[in-house]
Amino acid sequence: MQGLHLSNIHKSFGATRVLEDVSFSADPGCFVVIVGPSGCGKTTLLRALAGLEAVDAGEIALAGRTITDLSPAARNIAMVFQNYALYPTKTVRQNIGFGLRQRKTARAEIDRRIAEVANTLQMAHLLDRRPSQLSGGQRQRVAIGRAMVRDPALFLFDEPLSNLDAALRNDLRIEIKRIHRQMETISVFVTHDQLEAMSLADILVVMRDGRIEQMGPPYDVFRNPATRFVAGFIGTPAMNFLPARVDGAEAVLSTGLRIRLPALQRLASGTLIDIGIRPDDLALCDKGADNSILGRVDVIQELGTTRLVSFLTDCGPVSMVQPAADQRPESETGLRLISDSCKAFLQETGEVIN
Repeated sequence: MQGLHLSNIHKSFGATRVLEDVSFSADPGCFVVIVGPSGCGKTTLLRALAGLEAVDAGEIALAGRTITDLSPAARNIAMVFQNYALYPTKTVRQNIGFGLRQRKTARAEIDRRIAEVANTLQMAHLLDRRPSQLSGGQRQRVAIGRAMVRDPALFLFDEPLSNLDAALRNDLRIEIKRIHRQMETISVFVTHDQLEAMSLADILVVMRDGRIEQMGPPYDVFRNPATRFVAGFIGTPAMNFLPARVDGAEAVLSTGLRIRLPALQRLASGTLIDIGIRPDDLALCDKGADNSILGRVDVIQELGTTRLVSFLTDCGPVSMVQPAADQRPESETGLRLISDSCKAFLQETGEVIN
């Protein structure tokens, strides 16, 4: 069976459970991004794939063979680290070709592969420099090149862009996506940055407390979150949550406003829920308008083409995205809640109500 397959992976450090029943598959050429808060287990999962951490239970298969108990060197996997991990006394050429020399690859083949990778990464002019003579972005390109030259079955990226400035991160995101498309190799990329996750992923894996909370294409996860945690974690700015109770097919907010959501009919009246709505799904309206709440402007953040406006309401804090060209809201204004855009989550479990 080709591709990457993880089945029921478990891992603990002493009494602390770090990975619990983690399973997913990726076809050849797929770019998988694992995202989640610090401590959720995403880096441990990456290290388990690389063979740097032994799993307690479960199976890992890659390109038709089981690699669960193989050494890192026997897995045909290349890993790009957050801190570059370059040899400071070696040139770029020597750093890229180091692994091939360790494997006793013929000199002519090493030179050919280094030249090919250097051309792909547009760094042929840097081959005779040492890491101290390179910028952060150039060092990361060298680290990527060292992984590429091995022609692995799987690329692993451990937050490789976190040490770079915002503009350079954007440039290297584009570069990594382009390289991945050219090589058609499976890539697994770990990050806590949602923009990286959404822009790079073919399949997004959201982790929480050692488990996979949800996985799927990025837009599907964003628009159809399975839990309140996913809804609040994926998306910048974060989803707004307004507490409510169920009354038939309606959610009743603390202000008395009623929002009709047919899915609520299967719940008992009085059930406590949270209504979730994305900041870009809110609209300004007149005070007292139907399906609206009163918002008092708290903070306005100018973001260029848009602005993020934070309001204080009787239901709690609420943020909305507004085109920068629009007139600034008054100190008090109505905020329209569009029921078709609302999600409902059980307060007790965080499960979405469909």
